[in-house]
Amino acid sequence: MEVFSKTDIGLVRSENQDSSAYSVISSDCAWAVVCDGMGGANGGKTASSVAVNYISEFINREFKEDMDDDALYEMLVSAVDGANLCVYKMSMEDYDLAGMGTTCDLVFVRGEVAHVVHVGDSRTYSIRDGKILQITEDHSLVQEMVRRGELTPDQAMHHPNKNLITRALGISHEVHIDYIEAEFSKGDVLLICSDGLSNYVSKADMVRTVTEQKGELLIDTLVEIAKRHGGHDNITVTVVY
Repeated sequence: MEVFSKTDIGLVRSENQDSSAYSVISSDCAWAVVCDGMGGANGGKTASSVAVNYISEFINREFKEDMDDDALYEMLVSAVDGANLCVYKMSMEDYDLAGMGTTCDLVFVRGEVAHVVHVGDSRTYSIRDGKILQITEDHSLVQEMVRRGELTPDQAMHHPNKNLITRALGISHEVHIDYIEAEFSKGDVLLICSDGLSNYVSKADMVRTVTEQKGELLIDTLVEIAKRHGGHDNITVTVVY
């Protein structure tokens, strides 16, 4: 099992408010997390980095190889819940950080299962045999409009409010998370990214790049495609295969 990750400030922003981390535990076990911060001044950068650091330290401390799936679920949810509370407390204690928050996609792959904990509009995709599946569903105002039939997915891509999210870590002392289990087979590629990638790189380009390239070249190419198509946001992409 291999993991490759890259984060880039993009072409417009003055600061990179994305954060990411990963670890390969064994030949059939690895995890990765991507967080996209929000908030003025240093708020967004602080929120994402604090969340990523908390989650990383929690997993490194708590994971045991003999955990069953129920224990693994509890560990992953506790990691994200704890990160949420950590960010929230910091925002309450420091006026300059008030209102900060962050998305979070945490993916833990063990054997033939990918365990995904999701909050916000960062995304996790599965690519298999030239086809792509979006595992997560955006927690955003526009996605709710799509769900109600008020917008088509194509209209949502270009809607002026597409970046307004309805859930994030650090906004409240409690957070509602999505937990998803997805099949992971040999040859599959998991792609975890901030919206700085998914808003500028089409699914077709994701599939083509994953099919044609591997490793560092793969993630470098995806970032360059996002820049070529505007690069108006920070860009983070992690691939697991």
